[in-house]
Amino acid sequence: MRKLIFLLFFASVPNFADNFVYVIKVEGTINPATAEYISSSIKKATEEGAECLVIELDTPGGLLESTRSIVKSILSAEIPIVVFVYPSGARAGSAGVFITLSAHIAVMAPGTNIGAAHPVGIGGMGDTSKVMEQKITNDAAAFVRTIAEKRNRNVKWAEKAVRESISSTETEALKDSVIDLIAKDLNDLLDKIDGRKVKIDSGEKILRTKDAKVKFVEMNWREKLLALISDPNIAYILLLLGIYGILFELYNPGAIFPGVIGAICLILAFYSLQALPINYAGLALIILGIILLLLEIKIVSHGLLTIGGAISLLLGSIMLINSPFELMQISLTVIITAVALTVLFFLFAIGMALKAQRRKPTTGKEALVGEKGIALTKFKPASNGWATGQVRVHGEIWKAMSQDVINPNEEIVVQGIEGLTLKVAKSDKQK
Repeated sequence: MRKLIFLLFFASVPNFADNFVYVIKVEGTINPATAEYISSSIKKATEEGAECLVIELDTPGGLLESTRSIVKSILSAEIPIVVFVYPSGARAGSAGVFITLSAHIAVMAPGTNIGAAHPVGIGGMGDTSKVMEQKITNDAAAFVRTIAEKRNRNVKWAEKAVRESISSTETEALKDSVIDLIAKDLNDLLDKIDGRKVKIDSGEKILRTKDAKVKFVEMNWREKLLALISDPNIAYILLLLGIYGILFELYNPGAIFPGVIGAICLILAFYSLQALPINYAGLALIILGIILLLLEIKIVSHGLLTIGGAISLLLGSIMLINSPFELMQISLTVIITAVALTVLFFLFAIGMALKAQRRKPTTGKEALVGEKGIALTKFKPASNGWATGQVRVHGEIWKAMSQDVINPNEEIVVQGIEGLTLKVAKSDKQK
């Protein structure tokens, strides 16, 4: 009987050996690819019954719309979401503040910071107006207050992070009730949140994370592709390739290949650029620069169009993306390389065009001038003072006329063409 009770007791004890947590790493700017990655990871962790999802966060900020999408996914999650600002030296800046505050459990590693969430005017035509900036700031402040109130965090600090761009270290954030705890690494985090009660929509959940298995979730191929083309450098290169392709197709109708590749690159570029702060003046300068370089091929400007195109392309590339975040800017190395390669390509194309214009014709009647042949008949004097006969040039028999006395089988050279009659002379006379 005792043995049976003993077995029943242990059978009733929950088995935590199979507990596991999902962990994802979010680094860099917050963009649509990041939002999709976090959303899909939450869904996957929920479906597979994970104890919680840990988001290791290190971001300078990003797009407000993508941030709203992430916060929405976290607030409606059916499992606990832990945002861990990690490793040391990482930050939860701007958009990272909203994401961290929305977590069920907010954690920071030693040597990290959080704050400076004031929205930056990144409109396409440059800085936004004061009225629009105030509207955006008020909207962001209301948004962050809502998040802080729902998670019982410091509402005043959250609003100051938006309006005054304040920032705090991990110890200051813990003291001000911005985060829940400090952990040195993932294992320390899982130990500290073990047994913690978390309120989710379905009720309270007690976390069992001590000695839980850790499953790292990577981006799938689609999310990696979206993240890749969301890179401003890739977007810039795609834009240039797209413009090249379309313009070359217009310049040479029927080529097809440049047009198809150009259209694909442009569509991908527009997807990337809609997630980036575009300056349309910069975009216009890039298009103008390439058009000027194309015109140089057809119009002799003694290099003026090339110089103007290069300057326009360089200035437009620098102005294209207007963002205070380094990760959302185009690398100067990429810009200089792209402009240099573009100018060199067009200079090469111009050189080839000029060479083609100066080259002796290789097809048609004009190509016969200067060619040698053999006289087939004796040239007989005609009434116009020229002697006429037949010659073979390039395996073809032609009527010919000459001012020389030419006998059969003598070598001749073509001096010109009049209608369908060749003007020829003795080859030795040419020498």
